[in-house]
Amino acid sequence: MALTTLDKPLERTPSASNGPSTMKALVYQAVGKKALIDRPKPKIAAPTDAIVKITKTTICGTDLHILKGDLPSCQPGRILGHEGVGIVDQVGSAVTIFKPGDHVLISCVSACGKCVYCRKQMYSHCTTGGWILGNTIDGTQAEFVHIPHADMSLYPIPDGADEEALVMLSDILPTSFECGVLNGKVEPGSTVAIVGSGPIGLAALLTAQFYSPAEIIMIDLDDNRLEVAKRFGATSTVNSTDGKAAEVVMKMTGKRGVDTAIEAVGVPVTFELCEKIVTAGGHIANIGVHGKKVDLHLENLWDRNISITTRLVDTVTIPMLFKTVASHKINPKLLITHRFKLDRILDAYETFGNAANTKALKVIIEA
Repeated sequence: MALTTLDKPLERTPSASNGPSTMKALVYQAVGKKALIDRPKPKIAAPTDAIVKITKTTICGTDLHILKGDLPSCQPGRILGHEGVGIVDQVGSAVTIFKPGDHVLISCVSACGKCVYCRKQMYSHCTTGGWILGNTIDGTQAEFVHIPHADMSLYPIPDGADEEALVMLSDILPTSFECGVLNGKVEPGSTVAIVGSGPIGLAALLTAQFYSPAEIIMIDLDDNRLEVAKRFGATSTVNSTDGKAAEVVMKMTGKRGVDTAIEAVGVPVTFELCEKIVTAGGHIANIGVHGKKVDLHLENLWDRNISITTRLVDTVTIPMLFKTVASHKINPKLLITHRFKLDRILDAYETFGNAANTKALKVIIEA
């Protein structure tokens, strides 16, 4: 569970920063258009706020969806990005856990900790938070970022921790684990298919292995990513270019299908593939961000006793994932393929967006 306190907030005035008044930031300008420009440095707006100086951030597939116009909640003029680590620059008067100079992990989800959804640990639906960074408020692909509800939305980074690895804990690892592995009810001895071997699918592959499934089948169009999946622990891979992936998976499973089908792309054809390969009594767990309608073939599924889950990450598993990274049970740095400075973030987007040619998975951007 995210850090919180039952103590009465300390009475203090917001800390002051003597830093610059402007900063560089990657701004979504219109569908298909973005630019690195100067923007005003963010300021404390509420007593529970913090301003964090970004040290490392990354690009998410969701950022690409925004640039395609798939998420109308994100309007032009928004600074993109919802992942990263940094150093606390300023805190509001009601922030009790953090102080300027602290190294912190930024959760992709902001949470007040008090509303009806936060009390259910559904932080993604917080009435004054949720996934707002880089969506409805300015995000992390900048030199500084404004963090609301700082005590619930930041995590302290221990001395000596690998900050590059921890960037993967902002979003991609908890998202794949919560939305894919936990919702998909992966169990020891089960058969799992992950449709999509991009960064989120590979993160699901890494975290699915916590539960020792007997088989993990990775499906993708890209042979390079399937080779990476083998190195990450996939027991089988299927290239779906010929449109026969469902037939191949059903043959591999003795016509039974898979216990868990995880959708990790966000396009209609991949979700429909999950519908075709799930076994009776199985689970379809959607991770992908969908910008177009998907057909639900109840004519084939009505009697199959399956469950279909959707979810936005709540980041409740970040503390557990912290421990698995610290104990070397999982190595998120395996997902990092490229590194850029902030002044080359447009090159980073070009690299990330053309992964089939660049073989990019996750890129690290150093501010």
